[in-house]
Amino acid sequence: MLRPTPGALNSRLLEERPADLPAHLFVSGGRQQTCFSAVLFEPEGPRLLPLDSPEQLHQLHRIGYPLWVRVMGLGDRQRVEAMLAVLQVPSMLLPPLLEVPQRSRVDGLGEALIVVLHRLSFARDPLHLLSAQVGLLLMPNLLVTFEEAAAGESFPELTAWLESRVGAVEHRDLDDILHFLVDELLDALFPMLEQIANRLDDLEEAALRDPKPKLLARAFVHRSNLRTIRNQVWPLRHQIRVLLRQRQQLLGPEALVGFQEMADLVELLFENCELLRHQCDAITQAYAASVGNRMNQVMKTLTILTSIFAPLTFIGGIYGMNFANMPELSWRYGYLYALLLMAMVALIQSYWLWRRGWFQDWTAPR
Repeated sequence: MLRPTPGALNSRLLEERPADLPAHLFVSGGRQQTCFSAVLFEPEGPRLLPLDSPEQLHQLHRIGYPLWVRVMGLGDRQRVEAMLAVLQVPSMLLPPLLEVPQRSRVDGLGEALIVVLHRLSFARDPLHLLSAQVGLLLMPNLLVTFEEAAAGESFPELTAWLESRVGAVEHRDLDDILHFLVDELLDALFPMLEQIANRLDDLEEAALRDPKPKLLARAFVHRSNLRTIRNQVWPLRHQIRVLLRQRQQLLGPEALVGFQEMADLVELLFENCELLRHQCDAITQAYAASVGNRMNQVMKTLTILTSIFAPLTFIGGIYGMNFANMPELSWRYGYLYALLLMAMVALIQSYWLWRRGWFQDWTAPR
């Protein structure tokens, strides 16, 4: 029996997609062609089967074994709804799963559990983030996954593990499969954060050694990607805790422990995103400090030149007044005397500034 809270099944569409479209979705106009497959959990072990028609799915459902139906591509919504009608999935559950892009969510509805996440990845250029929505629906004896952009096999690592028929039998329960799927989507974020952290370290060092405006642009892109990842993790912090307090009947003891670990995983992801966002701020501060030091070095150089040439300008100004009673004007060696005097003053002042450390370049890398 479904027990949705008010507004729990509303479609929570985002104003814009969290990141760019994957290449195969972009080429197909944003809607991948729909195809189906199923994993039937027989007593002998899981068996992967292709699905071509609602009749075939109806026969599998009548057997009564746990069934994992995998929907890859959301281009043909009518066909998806026809398939799910065979499984007696209420139509009220479909909008959050079939409409994209949705806000991340985990909703317990009595005899149904809905999870919506985004599979995030980097394009060939790691500055560009890609996203594809993944929806999961758990009902008694039934698990349905909706992948907006499945590249090849649906969840290949988990599928290979199921087909190998290794591990404990209870780990092949549908609630545990749901936990493994969500865990796989979240675990994929850690290598991305590690890659971003390595690039931020390089940017911070470059900002100290050779600050250039393009460094700030790259730091801003990484900060934007971190904000996207953080926004996908943020709603899960509270919703997973609420799910655990509800003591959802669809989740067995192993799955509940898995979701408790998942809550800790979400907290760790959130904290890592916050730390990396602070590192982006540190890069901006390092850039500003480096540029300030360089500007100070330029001003110091100009000050040195001004302080050296000011006495020389004063001497040249005195002897340029051309008064009749200036004895040096009629002296044979007066011009040489003035040049030597200015050279001596410049050398003495340069030596004095050098002794005080003014000629030291404070911006040079050490």
